[in-house]
Amino acid sequence: MARKAGALLAALAAMLFAAGAGGSAQRVDYAAVALDVLPPGQSGDLRFPPTASDQLPLYDGLTPQTSVTARDLSRYFKSERFGVTGKVVRVEHPRPGLRILRDRWDVPHVYGRTRVDVEFGAGYATAEDRYVFMEQLRGPGRIAAMDVPGIDPFALATSGRQFVPTEATEQRLQDQLALIRDAGAKGRQLLADTTSYVAGINAYYRSKGIGLRPWTVTDVIAVGSLLGANLGVGGGDETRRTMFLDALIQRLGSERGTAIWRDLAERLDPATPVSVDGTFQYDTVTAPGAKNVVVDDGSFEPWGTPHAVGFHFHNPVAASNALLVSARRSATHHPLFVAGPQVGYYFPQILLELDLHGGGIDARGASFPGLSMYVLLGRGKDFAWSATSANSDIVDQYAETLCGDDTHYLFKGECRAMTTFDAGVLKGNGTEPDRRLEFRETVHGPVIGYARVKGRRVAISSERSTGGRELLSAIAFQDLNTNRVHDVKSFYSAMNQLEFTFNWFYADDKDIAMFSSGRLPIRAPGVASGLPTDGTGQDEWRGFESLAGHVRGANPSGGVILNWNNKPGRGFSASDDNWSYGPVQRVKLLQLAVAKRRMHTLASLVGAMNTAATQDLRAISVLPALLKALGPARGGFELQLLDTLVKWQQRGGHRIDRNGDGKIDDPGAALMDAAWPRIADAVIRPVLGPLTDRLKKLLPVDDPANSRGSSYFSGWYSYVVSDLDRTIPEFCGGGDPRACQSSLWNAPVAAGNELVASQGRDPSQWRADATRERITFGFLPKTGRWTNRPTFQQAITFDSHRPR
Repeated sequence: MARKAGALLAALAAMLFAAGAGGSAQRVDYAAVALDVLPPGQSGDLRFPPTASDQLPLYDGLTPQTSVTARDLSRYFKSERFGVTGKVVRVEHPRPGLRILRDRWDVPHVYGRTRVDVEFGAGYATAEDRYVFMEQLRGPGRIAAMDVPGIDPFALATSGRQFVPTEATEQRLQDQLALIRDAGAKGRQLLADTTSYVAGINAYYRSKGIGLRPWTVTDVIAVGSLLGANLGVGGGDETRRTMFLDALIQRLGSERGTAIWRDLAERLDPATPVSVDGTFQYDTVTAPGAKNVVVDDGSFEPWGTPHAVGFHFHNPVAASNALLVSARRSATHHPLFVAGPQVGYYFPQILLELDLHGGGIDARGASFPGLSMYVLLGRGKDFAWSATSANSDIVDQYAETLCGDDTHYLFKGECRAMTTFDAGVLKGNGTEPDRRLEFRETVHGPVIGYARVKGRRVAISSERSTGGRELLSAIAFQDLNTNRVHDVKSFYSAMNQLEFTFNWFYADDKDIAMFSSGRLPIRAPGVASGLPTDGTGQDEWRGFESLAGHVRGANPSGGVILNWNNKPGRGFSASDDNWSYGPVQRVKLLQLAVAKRRMHTLASLVGAMNTAATQDLRAISVLPALLKALGPARGGFELQLLDTLVKWQQRGGHRIDRNGDGKIDDPGAALMDAAWPRIADAVIRPVLGPLTDRLKKLLPVDDPANSRGSSYFSGWYSYVVSDLDRTIPEFCGGGDPRACQSSLWNAPVAAGNELVASQGRDPSQWRADATRERITFGFLPKTGRWTNRPTFQQAITFDSHRPR
């Protein structure tokens, strides 16, 4: 009987997929191979059913593999084809016209007779899999939408603390609805889709007797704000960076201090790797000028009182990679696509998978709970798409000239009163009482604090280009999910509607492409976006870049598009809060791995990704410059140290624990871990002196392998290599090559002596601890080996297409 029931369910799935939601035109899947993986698993059930962690063995199983075969793909990924592959395990009927089929991985395949049914089903399935996590997002999302100073909304979401919004906060969210309606037919459809989605969430709550406040469209807006605030933003750290500039000027003088500051910022370093051909001039003014201010060192006073969540300076999220191979470098003569976002590791996972069909929608992939009326990263009928965080500069800080007192400021010749906004109450916890979140605002945005400029007190305000417009970006996903996207040109047009800052990747059966999105401000001539702008009104934004101003490219001359959060295109300035776009970027690991073959298969491309995923960037991209600067070994112990590092590099520079003994297999990793902070300090400190420790707060010395997964995005890797590659170093040894060499040797020797004391005299027995960098999943009592790889990852290729 059970076998017959399973056969009937499988037949039902096939009929639904072939006939479509309304039994009309046949749906066609044009993929030759479609695979994905999302650890630990689809289920968010705190009772830990098998589907809460059944994708972790797939994900972790690939980690030690550097040579990947076609058979390995089906072993370490699951199907991403439209419809259920294999048996239908469960069928749900939340309402007439709607079926939700669950496969062995518990992925919901949603089939609706109408578009309303599909969106309702997306909401219902999302609530079923992630409602506990969704509830944690509603309050922090509102804090993100209001740009409340001093709070990291994503950290708040993971802390479990509650936020009670005011009517004023709710009204600001409601104001977005009019903006969406004004966006025309797509805007009205977005509201209709979101309304149906919310109805599905609430239907699930009612069906299970979950007595929580019903969801509304404004909750979806709030969640969109939270996602954008964490992954789709860049800039907004000008004050802190210019206090460091002021400190450098005081130490080194105006000319040299400014030159060193610009060198460290690396905003337009011509040696940094990029992803597409061409030059895209954006924000090319990097020198301080009359239209900017330099904040006096140490003068900034943040608004409000620091609390348990922590005072927040935005740090760019380093997440995600993409490997796209064009048709001419593919063994099948069709593009290859291996890509995904690195969003960290949690339980429940903050992404979930959906397969949506009906009413013109056909899409499968990953989405974000509370925003999953559309698939955000995945595939359509005959194309795939994914994203990496771009961190383009869409947030600026302004120095407001005060007039009279701290609550009045000068704008366009008029002394204006600041307004006060009451966002709501952040509920207390065991160590903190309730806190009312009130802050002042100017025409530019929230006042984040006060500071001094040449001794004069100013207010510092912050303006975000996407503020009050968060849900509008979902129109881009509407185009993707309804398959309006059908070629590179339509892909560019669709993603240009997305105002958050991401790099987007596309592949069909003929083409590969990339588009860097964002509502990019056009700044007044002479304004350097790396410093606070004079807020008196003469140098306001002049509009926003059109599609033509965005980094984009298709089918590049080299036959590949590779991105690992590196700069998307030449001439495009890094944001003020990102000082890591120098010559050493982890994307070079992908470049080296892909370059080993002229022609690729999907398996070899996955292998290239996975090779880079366990490599230590310092071993591959920093060690050559270091070895050259060190010169010959000075004695037997030094020779042993060099031999340990060189052999590690020759073996690939990997950080793998293949035998599960809790230790990294290669001794070179242990030596580099101990030596690296000393090496970086030896290079930078001779010039910066006590300011070296200040620089560490702006850009960490290292971005090591860790339990969160993503590693080696930021760090002093480029600083070290750039300086050591000079004929005469500028920083190391204070410009004296011999002093530089001597100080550099002290670093590995001190590290070696430390390891001798803790692990013995034989370097071949030294081991780094692999347990501290194992990937963890919150409450889930399972872990995985460290890998520098997307959390959700697709491996897909298409061999045909709809009529063009």
